[in-house]
Amino acid sequence: MRLAEAHQANGGRAVIINADSAQVYADLEVLSARPLVEEMRGVEHRLFGVWDGATACSAADWAAAARREIAAAHAAGRLPILVGGTGLYIRTLLDGIAPVPPIDPALREAVRALPQPEARAALESEDRAAADRLAPADAARTARALEVVRSTGRTLADWQVERSGGIGDGVDLHAVILLPARPLLAARCDARFAAMMERGAVDEVSALLARQLDPALPVMRAIGVREIAAWLRGEITRDAAIAAGQLATRQYAKRQYTWLRHQPPPAWLRAEPESCDHLAHFASLLRS
Repeated sequence: MRLAEAHQANGGRAVIINADSAQVYADLEVLSARPLVEEMRGVEHRLFGVWDGATACSAADWAAAARREIAAAHAAGRLPILVGGTGLYIRTLLDGIAPVPPIDPALREAVRALPQPEARAALESEDRAAADRLAPADAARTARALEVVRSTGRTLADWQVERSGGIGDGVDLHAVILLPARPLLAARCDARFAAMMERGAVDEVSALLARQLDPALPVMRAIGVREIAAWLRGEITRDAAIAAGQLATRQYAKRQYTWLRHQPPPAWLRAEPESCDHLAHFASLLRS
């Protein structure tokens, strides 16, 4: 692990901070591919597996925790290295968050109970700009935009103009976006999910089902949970569960790949993992 090599070569000054929305949950060690102790190789890791699945970790929750960890690292003279590809988390940390007032729970429940075609039609009527911006099948963001405009009388985009709390202007940021070749990425997605089935993913899902958590919680919507749960309930075969989990992984990776290519600032370094000299890049930061 090259981050570990850079860390050890420069006096142990690095601390890794998780920025992956699945790896924050204690319940998803296998399905989120959380690093094992031996993979950490002595490097301190923060915000991995610290949320119980019964409590949703929002982007604002994570950003607040990440700000604390970054401040603690800086105070100790250490280099915080954020690792993970959840764009909303990173954007909230750097750019801040819109001060949208709390949504009335009854209104939220009503909006999120709407079938997606109905919610989409309502959004087209009540916040046309958001509807134009969002994919028709993007149920989560459709519901969020609709509940905000119905609750506050203002669109989400209007609230976002007032973002506050971001640290982007106050830190010296050195970003690297790793973009592997697409055929290689797809093959690794398939191999990863198949391996997870043999390394404890089924036990993780069984434990989650036994807790009878709200199906709407992020931990219950994580890739692999629904697919494996369907197999455990006898609704599909094991092979079908693996195929469905592999497909969901590839689809997510495709969306993430597209976001990372186009949404972050152009100045952020983009490189293929095989050609990027990770050791030199992070060692230079640790020496600076």
